[in-house]
Amino acid sequence: MTPDYDKALYYTIWGQWDNLFILMSRTNDDLLAKKIEHFLYAYHHSSNQKFVDQSHNTLLYYLEHALQFSSPWMYELE
Repeated sequence: MTPDYDKALYYTIWGQWDNLFILMSRTNDDLLAKKIEHFLYAYHHSSNQKFVDQSHNTLLYYLEHALQFSSPWMYELE
């Protein structure tokens, strides 16, 4: 599952929305898929920039949280 989180973080940071959409459809993590769906919908259909930013931040917070628990050794180095 960790590669899904890593990929999602990479695609989100670098703005690779097509790859993020593909990941959304292939991941086994329903919550991750839903967070990606909310962000992509907001990005493509919302005229409210605050809503887009909020959904982007929510996705990033979820990814950080998920990576913390799936790869705790990464955060022990800090």
